[in-house]
Amino acid sequence: MDNEAKKIEMMDKMKQRKKEGKIVRRIVSMVTLVVLLIVLIVGVSGYFYVKSALKPIDPESTKEIAVEIPMGSGISAISSILEEKEIIKDARIFKYYTKFKNESSFQAGNYSMTQAMTFDEIIESLKTGKVYREPIFALTIPEGLTLEQIAKRVEKKTEYTAKQFMDKIVDPQFIQNMMATYPDLITEEVLDGNIRYALEGYLYPATYPFYEENPTLEEIISTMISQTNDILVEYKPMLEEKEMSVHELLTFASLLEEEATAKTDRETIASVFYNRLEINMPLQTDPTVLYALGSHKDRVLYEDLEVDNPYNTYVNQGLPPGPIANAGKISIEAALSPTNTEYLYFLADSEGNNHFAKTYDEHLVNVEKYIK
Repeated sequence: MDNEAKKIEMMDKMKQRKKEGKIVRRIVSMVTLVVLLIVLIVGVSGYFYVKSALKPIDPESTKEIAVEIPMGSGISAISSILEEKEIIKDARIFKYYTKFKNESSFQAGNYSMTQAMTFDEIIESLKTGKVYREPIFALTIPEGLTLEQIAKRVEKKTEYTAKQFMDKIVDPQFIQNMMATYPDLITEEVLDGNIRYALEGYLYPATYPFYEENPTLEEIISTMISQTNDILVEYKPMLEEKEMSVHELLTFASLLEEEATAKTDRETIASVFYNRLEINMPLQTDPTVLYALGSHKDRVLYEDLEVDNPYNTYVNQGLPPGPIANAGKISIEAALSPTNTEYLYFLADSEGNNHFAKTYDEHLVNVEKYIK
């Protein structure tokens, strides 16, 4: 009887476990189903929300809404302003949309917009600067200018002297403020003791409209820096892939900008510089010598090549400590996407055509053929 009772007890326990197992499996199935439903609902809801946010708030609206985009506004600030004015539904979606479309170079000013405008129409308006108030003046900064050259242009267009501009650009407190405002752009690298001007290379070359008669120097400079910040956002993944800092990129791009001629192939020049860096060969680019000398010369002399200065790439290996000019988008892109070559030398002839060589002997042949 004892054995029979034990068997019965074991059978009851097995039945109980099976019953509990079924309950557990049923609970797990229900929980899984609920989780899947939640994920599905969130996904569908998110999809329809994004879809609706991409459309005009009111396609039939004709009411004009005044929108002011202040000087120095980046895409995040612009998106927030558009949402506050109810021109768009969601600032984040508009910001991501502009980044996906690689749109930038938006202009400050006073705009007249409606809730019937599409994202593309808003972007086009912000890019072309279609405003109902004309700018009081525009400041054009060409590619390849140094800070000292920019200072002279500011002097011609505003009430500020070139000296006042340079005093502001080197002011330690102003530099710290810009570092705090644009931490991903301006890092501790600009404080290297060998750098002549911390913000050299950080003022983007473009045409800037100003809607105040006397904007402050802080506004003028920060507007240019803000533009550099907006431009470089789209290249962040490429920078991370190349393990290159923003400072290194702007330095490299400035060399290409200064070496460039109207017909130059910047991607191939970039490949020459990268090839030289890879074998620890000095870059030996004349614009760095001129920057080291602090003066413009039509022809660099042999004695100039020996100047003892951190920027002189004839006597120092690697990149100079910082940018030697303010580079444009073409040079920035060339620095990130060089042509794949084995060239180590290049020269430009009198017509601006570049001639490349793999060896020094080939280079001497080009010198004899195109220079002498």
